[in-house]
Amino acid sequence: MKGLKAVLLLGMAFVLPNQAWTEDRVPDNLGSLPLYQPDFPYGADASVASRNSAKTVTSLDEAITLSYWTNPDLLAQRAALRSTDALYPGARAAYGPQVTLQGRQEYARDRFASPLQLRNNQGWSSTATLIFTQPVWSFGRRYANESSALAQIALGRNQLRLSEAQTMLAVITDYVSVIRDRAALSIAEENLGLLERQYTDSNARFRVREITSTDLQQVETRVAFGRAQVLNARGQLGVSQSRFLQDVGGIAGPLAEPAPLNLGVASLEDAYGIAELNSPLIRAAQAREKISRAQLEAARAESLPDVTTQATGSYGTVSPYMNDPRTTELRASVVVTVPLIDSGVRRAQIERARQANDADWRLIDAALRDSRQAVAGAWDAYRSTLLSLDHYREASEAAQRAYNGAVIQEKAGARTTLDVLDLARDLLNVRTNYVTAQANEYIARANLLAAMGNLEGPLLVQGISTYNPEDNFRRQEARGDIPLLMPLLSGLDSIGVDNLKRDRPVRDPAGPLRVKSNVTPIGVQPPIAVTPVLPAPPATIPIP
Repeated sequence: MKGLKAVLLLGMAFVLPNQAWTEDRVPDNLGSLPLYQPDFPYGADASVASRNSAKTVTSLDEAITLSYWTNPDLLAQRAALRSTDALYPGARAAYGPQVTLQGRQEYARDRFASPLQLRNNQGWSSTATLIFTQPVWSFGRRYANESSALAQIALGRNQLRLSEAQTMLAVITDYVSVIRDRAALSIAEENLGLLERQYTDSNARFRVREITSTDLQQVETRVAFGRAQVLNARGQLGVSQSRFLQDVGGIAGPLAEPAPLNLGVASLEDAYGIAELNSPLIRAAQAREKISRAQLEAARAESLPDVTTQATGSYGTVSPYMNDPRTTELRASVVVTVPLIDSGVRRAQIERARQANDADWRLIDAALRDSRQAVAGAWDAYRSTLLSLDHYREASEAAQRAYNGAVIQEKAGARTTLDVLDLARDLLNVRTNYVTAQANEYIARANLLAAMGNLEGPLLVQGISTYNPEDNFRRQEARGDIPLLMPLLSGLDSIGVDNLKRDRPVRDPAGPLRVKSNVTPIGVQPPIAVTPVLPAPPATIPIP
């Protein structure tokens, strides 16, 4: 025992000073708030720019608009796309002239020795050289780089669409989840109220010996369990509200019922058709294939000549040891570089690029299958939840009637206390499942829209200010261009090069599903409104 006490005292001697240090000595850098400077992106919606930070979000349109213009992940993806836009003028600049000026101030000291004499020469000299280089024809090298830049921009745009769909899906899910969890909390609190009233009645009946102590303890057990369910429901609501704040950027206030999401398709085949025309997943795979195809053309061009013109003007000294006398030289030349022997290096690079392009080509087929599976899964989830809503509603109404009848029968002695408690539990479960099914149906609609490529802010909210990536590209596109010269050289360089702008056909033996005639392709811009063709269930998640 003495040894154990010594160990405990020794441990306290090490622990207590550490605790005192953590309580009394707080590092200086803790507790300092980060700098805050609100910054709304250019073109932000007026309702967002004028919004008070203390204002709560009360509608789905407001949540979508706020997230569309302030979500950091989405804004970062847009900035990344704008940086990609600069690749195109950078690639086009390779067609233009390059002028460099080189100046040199040099000191030279040389010693010449021979059997007859020893001579030392030293002194300063200066030279200025102006070099002008104009590329003429690279047989596809520069055109491949230009096409690769356009394909990378297209890839970035579709990655932005994917990021936007994920953000919009998160916002819709968070919005509906908060409504669902508030309803679930209300149901749990109402259930607890029923159980507490049941306990009060049972306690009164126990005092007059109408029921046994076992019956009373059964009710007491359910009351304690009901209180735990209320606490769990409050915790789940807190989690949903925190996710809402994270994705939307505002606090969830009294949320209005969301309007039904218009799918615009009547069948799974129509949904397939929309996805094959509009899915950013497929479009991104096609852009990635164009990038590797351009790299293949660039590798092939390395085996061909490269033609440039060059002019040089220099003003310098005749002797490296003095600045006088001086001389001026002008040179003009056409340089043709023809690769001859490289021991198979270029051939290996071409084969590597060819196989990499074939892999990206196959990934288009994979993207088509992935998109089709996402559409089918979302469609089945949507249809199953939609068709189950009526059954959940009927079950909720029947459970309520059964419970009310059991309470009356218990007082008449035709039902036991356990029967009433079981029916109360069934009523709680059915009502909670009904609320969850309504939320799942709405989220399934959003998932289906995302799989088809139509879950974008401007398609969800009428009149929202739209972020158009084409605007920044147009500002960057012609920056540094020389009229006539660069289009002419670009056209010359594209001679004999594969068309790098066309889409490759699908090679998957399963093939694409054919688009029906009643489906209209939907692009990045908002489409023409489509009349709903599916029954729209109540968008609210009511408290039964």
